[in-house]
This record gives sequence, structure tokens and C-alpha cells, in this order.
Amino acid sequence: MIVLTFRRSAERLHTKIGWLDSRHTFSFAAHYDPRFMGYRALRVINEDRVAPGQGFGTHPHRDMEIVSYVLEGALRHQDSTGTGSIIKPGDVQRLTAGTGVLHSEANASDTEPVHVLQIWLTPEKPRLAPGYEQRMFPLDDRRGRLTLLGSRDGRDASITIHQDVDLWSAVLNVGDRAAHAIRAGRHAWIHVARGTVDLNGTPLSAGDGAALDDERSVELRATSPADVLLFDLA
Repeated sequence: MIVLTFRRSAERLHTKIGWLDSRHTFSFAAHYDPRFMGYRALRVINEDRVAPGQGFGTHPHRDMEIVSYVLEGALRHQDSTGTGSIIKPGDVQRLTAGTGVLHSEANASDTEPVHVLQIWLTPEKPRLAPGYEQRMFPLDDRRGRLTLLGSRDGRDASITIHQDVDLWSAVLNVGDRAAHAIRAGRHAWIHVARGTVDLNGTPLSAGDGAALDDERSVELRATSPADVLLFDLA
């Protein structure tokens, strides 16, 4: 039996305070939706828009793999491992919270907003040593195809994620197609970061997500310029 579950952008949970506008694909903080508590090891996809000069102050995390994917602007990151960096479009950052880490994230600009996806995955085992990795994946190198951004083994110059997951990206122009085979026993989550695509014949728009269970392939076709993330999960 083929099963697709859709999470439409407008159905996502919403946080809006003075400096932050955030859409939550899955239950998060005070927001609760029993239908969407996460998917496999994927726990959080938050689409955050942060006002200039604002951000999340220092706060703790543990036992979580946190991936930051900037769509527009620049995000300043600092953490208790001694790491400080600026994350821009094309960069992918992974923070392993493990036994415990303190970090802060803020808009690096005093004049322009930042638009970022914050992605959390549960690690394959608890109490890992805290760690950090950041790499640039130029957008031009990702156009018209799927590019591996993250994996358990860090293969093909991807960042290492301490979970049985492959994180792929496709940056597509109108009419571009990309396909991914799902091995037996695996599952996939699609998140449309920007633009519009057809997923196995079903239209999806920016902010939409979809789970694929018992399907053997993902077929994407862009109907407008699009940026799509694909999570291949155990």
C-alpha cells in the first residue's frame, strides 16, 4: 500500500512575537499537534524569520542533532564548544548537543532580516560528545539535481549527522526534474523550502511537507524555481 501524508504550509503551528515569525512543521514548545509529533528521527523543522539585530539568547540543548539551513540573510552562531561562525545561504551547519551545550543564534545583520530552517533530529545514541561542523554547498553546484548535504558517515563531502539519515537538497529551475530511490525499509520526508514542485504528481508549495511510506521512489518536478530538502530515514 502506498502512503503519502501531507503537511501543508498553512496548517503548520505558528509563533509570532515582536522579533520572530516562526512556522513549525511538528509540535514544538507550547505548540502541540498529536498528528505531527515528528517523523521517524526527524523531530523539528522550524522556519524562522528573525528581525535585524535580534535572535535567540544563550540557551541549553542536549541529545539532539541540530542542523541550520539559511535561505536568506546571515545567522550568527556561538556555542559553549568555543565555536563562533556566520551561516549564509549555501552553508549547512550541524551542532551535536550530546551531553549538553549552550548556544545562541542571532541575525548577523542590523538592517536585513534572516530566513532560516532549524532542523532537529534525535541522535542514534544519547550522551554523545558535543560537536560542530559547517560546510559550504554552493547553490550553483546543486542546481538541477539532488546533492547530499548530510549523512551518518559523512560521505561525498557531506556533513556528519549522528543518525541513520541522508539529507539531500535539490535546487531546481522550472521544468527541472530530480529522482531518488527509496530502499526497502526506508522512509522519506520532503520539505519545500522555496518555490513549487510536483511530488510524485501532487503539487506542493513553499512550506509544505510530505511523508512517503512504502513508496520506492521520489519524483520531483519544479513548477517554479524551487529549493527542496529530502530526508531519507530508517
